[in-house]
Amino acid sequence: MAEDAEKNAPVAQKRPKAPKPQVVGAKVSVGKPKPKAASKSAPGAAPRAAAGSAPKAGTSAGAKVKYRVNAAKAVSTQDREADKQSMGQVHKSLAFLGIVTLAYLAYLIFSGQMDVFLSSLSQVDSSWILRGALCYLVYYVIGVSAYVLSVITDPNSPVGVRDLMSVEAAGIFFMNLTPNGMGAAPAQIYRLTRSGLSVGGAGALHSTRFIMYEAGEGIFAAIMLIFRLDYFLNSFGDFIIIGILLFAFKILECVVLFAICAYPKFFSSIGNWVLRFANKHGWVKDYDHWYQVVNNQIMEFSDGFKSAAKNKGDLIGVLVLTLLQLGCLYALPWFVLNAFGKEADLITCLASGSMLELLTSAIPLPGGTGGAEGGFALLFGGMFGAQASAGFVLWRAIEYFLPTLCAAPLLGLRSTSGESINHRFKRYGVRLRRLFSRRGGGKGSDGIKITFK
Repeated sequence: MAEDAEKNAPVAQKRPKAPKPQVVGAKVSVGKPKPKAASKSAPGAAPRAAAGSAPKAGTSAGAKVKYRVNAAKAVSTQDREADKQSMGQVHKSLAFLGIVTLAYLAYLIFSGQMDVFLSSLSQVDSSWILRGALCYLVYYVIGVSAYVLSVITDPNSPVGVRDLMSVEAAGIFFMNLTPNGMGAAPAQIYRLTRSGLSVGGAGALHSTRFIMYEAGEGIFAAIMLIFRLDYFLNSFGDFIIIGILLFAFKILECVVLFAICAYPKFFSSIGNWVLRFANKHGWVKDYDHWYQVVNNQIMEFSDGFKSAAKNKGDLIGVLVLTLLQLGCLYALPWFVLNAFGKEADLITCLASGSMLELLTSAIPLPGGTGGAEGGFALLFGGMFGAQASAGFVLWRAIEYFLPTLCAAPLLGLRSTSGESINHRFKRYGVRLRRLFSRRGGGKGSDGIKITFK
């Protein structure tokens, strides 16, 4: 009887309401009866419970279902400190971007281009700018969907849709406002652990998404070079060699990432040798941090990707979503060109946008400052003509400034239902099956019934 009660206990026990200091989790643990519970009972209650109330004891103190976990346990101190450091970098980056904006305005004024700039802006078709902003919104939604696809097969995952919306927003916000996007990874992992995932699980999910995004950038650039290599050679001559080198570096980066996942011990040994050599010459400031990176995070990175690679269908689905997401990002200059009434080829804009992103990401400054301006002038200056300055400002607004501002209020989103995405998806599926079955054949009807397997 006691064993049956313990098996049925998770079903019978209702999920308690969580207070504010707690976050969503889905941790199921089977514990043993605490001795303090017996000491607090009335005299004679312990023998009676042991002899005649075994099922009750098994229900109350045997199997415990913990649907909530304490935030202090779910989020490590290291992740919290990394998130604080990212926010500190954001403050410095905002000051830096403010200086860059003032310098750009001063350039327009002293170069005599302010009148041309303002007259160009007055001719803009705002409906195309709105379409470009909506295109970036689709980029964000696809990014969240890629995360959802990564966790939807796990019925015990504590991560909710709003958690993933916060994670994707953190990627946009910190990628734009920290040097070389270095603050994005710790900020995203922090929000995943805050949702209830373990540090290892959060790192695995993030590493898989990161690898797929990097692979998507390389594949997209390769496809665009196949279709528009002649255009680049005829338009830019030998200068396109820089773009090809950046593309080759991106491919090499993807190969190295996959090699690390396949042979983590080999790369850990190389990393330890390099770390000892650098530390011997006094080149390492925080040895403990880098030792932990080399010996722990590489293994977690590899294990996480290997675990995700078992579901090849989901992995391919994430890659396809990533390619669609990048297409939305690279198409933004096309919308700006149409806003100025310029005729533009979408494939050419996608190819040039892909090359522009490679140039921007190569600059280790917040938002790729310098690379964005120079790359846009090179790749799109001929398309915009005299309106290039105004075109750059509008492109930068819908590609950088507006997404950053809109991502900020989404950073605090958190799911509170405690229901996994897998369970919610199945519940919606049941509702759809009922809806279609009612429409297909009502009571007493011989109509066609639609069912989904």
